[in-house]
Amino acid sequence: MENETLVLDIPYGMRDFLPKEAAGKRAVETELASLFSAWGYDEVVTPTIEYLDNLTLGAKGALEPHLFKFFDRNNRTLALRHEMTTPIARLAASRLRDYPMPLKLSYISSVFRYEQAQRGRQCEFHQAGVELMGSTSTASDAEIIALAVEGLRQVGLKDFQVSIGQVDFVSGIMEQYHLDKETKSKLKTALEVRNLVEAEQIVDGLAITEQAKTILKRLPLLNGGEEMLRKSHAFALNEQSCRALDNLGEIYRLLKAYGIAQYVRFDLGIIRDFGYYTGMVFEIYASGLGFPLAGGGRYDHLLSDFGNACPATGVALGIERVLLALSRQACVHPVHAEGVYLAYAHGFLDAAIELAQKLRSEGKTVEIALSVLDEQSADDLRRQKGYGEFLYLS
Repeated sequence: MENETLVLDIPYGMRDFLPKEAAGKRAVETELASLFSAWGYDEVVTPTIEYLDNLTLGAKGALEPHLFKFFDRNNRTLALRHEMTTPIARLAASRLRDYPMPLKLSYISSVFRYEQAQRGRQCEFHQAGVELMGSTSTASDAEIIALAVEGLRQVGLKDFQVSIGQVDFVSGIMEQYHLDKETKSKLKTALEVRNLVEAEQIVDGLAITEQAKTILKRLPLLNGGEEMLRKSHAFALNEQSCRALDNLGEIYRLLKAYGIAQYVRFDLGIIRDFGYYTGMVFEIYASGLGFPLAGGGRYDHLLSDFGNACPATGVALGIERVLLALSRQACVHPVHAEGVYLAYAHGFLDAAIELAQKLRSEGKTVEIALSVLDEQSADDLRRQKGYGEFLYLS
């Protein structure tokens, strides 16, 4: 019995996709792949396994506990990729080094992280995303956000919100009060996980003015629309933070041109969970879910770690999380709604095959019954399978 249980079990944090779940996943991925291509992004595929040192450039200590690691025959440490931006940065800095810029790349891949399994996120999960490399313009940041919004709209999601922040705004505020490196790191970590109690405790322990403490405590609360962004200039006492707010204002102006400003709010306390972000960052949330469906931002220094300095920006959408949001908002369509279930009486199998081939050549999805069925039984089976059309030859 114990051996049978082991055979039927799967490792912690992994999951099976049953037929309808797999079909829904594939439908979302197909929509996104088509959209990425329509916007000029070329698909790339990187190895599932990379050298550990390549995946952890600049953040080895923080990342290693979350990686699946093992050794090759030469005793070099390998790991399953934990996200896609770093492998694509490696690819762009090496084999795509001489490609014309800006470089626009897309992917749909599985990634792996040791973490607490939850709805919408396992230790193996799937992402679709794009990376835009070789441009420092606000137009490239606006395009990434607009493409993410259009992707969610195209797969059928209706109720969601984009929260945009700026790493340089937060860094500039900390710099203007001369916080040491260790304090900056602790405060950024608290902001990243939205631990406001810890953030306040850190600030209370600083030897700075009460006014400075008040401003630092306000950072995670600075969220809203254009008016909030304008008022935030009162907190920016140095050029770095001022430039960051101006950058967000220009991005927002371009998002208006895309016609998607209604989805956008500013959240100046956002700090993404990877250390390579350098400018605009954003997360996308759907009603009823307490975690982001998508996230991304600007990472201008990551490619230099691979020996090819190049500005870049990008976004990753979590496929499982998008599917969960679609389900919660009742936006999921029946898998076979446009398909045909074709059944037949005794002696009509050849005619059924001929008709099915004709319908398939016209682009229809057709499943043929594999044995003779009476019409009522065949129609019942059609409904169970979710096909929208029923044909019976007799």
